[in-house]
Amino acid sequence: MKIIKLTGTIGAEIHGVDVSKPLTPEMLAQIRQCLLDHCVIFFRDQTLTKEQQIAFVRQFGAISKSPVYKTLDSHPEIMPVIKEPTDRDIIGDTWHTDETYQETPPMGSVLYAREVPAVGGDTLWCNLYRAYETLSDGLKQQLEGMRAVHTNEFLTGNTAARNATRSTKLLETVGVNYVVHPVVRTHDETGRKCLFVNQPFTHAFEGMTRAESLPLLQYLYAHASKPENTCRFRWRKGSIAFWDNRCTMHYAINDYPGQRREMHRITLQGTRPV
Repeated sequence: MKIIKLTGTIGAEIHGVDVSKPLTPEMLAQIRQCLLDHCVIFFRDQTLTKEQQIAFVRQFGAISKSPVYKTLDSHPEIMPVIKEPTDRDIIGDTWHTDETYQETPPMGSVLYAREVPAVGGDTLWCNLYRAYETLSDGLKQQLEGMRAVHTNEFLTGNTAARNATRSTKLLETVGVNYVVHPVVRTHDETGRKCLFVNQPFTHAFEGMTRAESLPLLQYLYAHASKPENTCRFRWRKGSIAFWDNRCTMHYAINDYPGQRREMHRITLQGTRPV
C-alpha cells in the first residue's frame, strides 16, 4: 500500500490495493487510519460489481440507506448518482455534508465512478477541522455550546421541481423534518473539534431566526471552503472516493453539459453528533 497526499491539508490517494477482494485486518486498519488522518481518501482503477462495492463498504461498518433519494431496486444499499446528457442539473452542487438533517448523519460515504465525462465533473472536499482551528479565539468561544437546526426542506420542500431537471430522483413520500446538532462537533474517533454546519441543511442557530443566523452562517461557509482548506479530485472510470462525513463538506461541479456521468454511492451508519 502506498499513500500519496493530494494537498497539504486534506485528501490522499491510496495505491496498491484491490478493494474488490476482502481486506486483511492490517490493511483495513491502515485504510481507516488514512481516512482519519486525511478526511477523504481515493482509490484508482478499481473494477467492482455492485456486490463487491457493498462488501468493501461493509468492512468499515453498517450501511445506511438514503432517507430521501431513490436507491437501486436490486441493491437498496446503493444510491445511483446519475446525470444524463439531457439533464440540466445535478445533486450536490453546493458545499454540503451528507444528510445532516438526520438524528444520526452518515459516518462516511463511498462513491464509485462507473461512467464519467471526458472532462469535467470533478468533486471538491474541505477540511472542517482546519476550518474550526483557523477561526479566531473569540469566535471559537462564541460558537462553543451553540447548536443549530438542520432540515431536509431544501430537498423535500421542492421535490417536484428538483426531480424535473435531475435523473437522481427524490422520493415523493418524504416530508420535512428538523433536528438539532452542535455547531462545533467533537469527532467520535479522533476527539478533534470541527465545524458542523453546511449551506443546504443548516437552517438557523437554535433560539435565533434564520435572518439573524445567516450572516454568521454565511461567514462560516465561506471560511470553511477557502482554497487552502480544500482538495479537488478528477474522476476516472473505476475511481473511488471515501470521505469522513463527520469532518468534511464536499461540492460536485456541474460543468459537463451533454455528457453522461454515473456514480454509485453507499453511506455508512453514523452516530449522534456531540
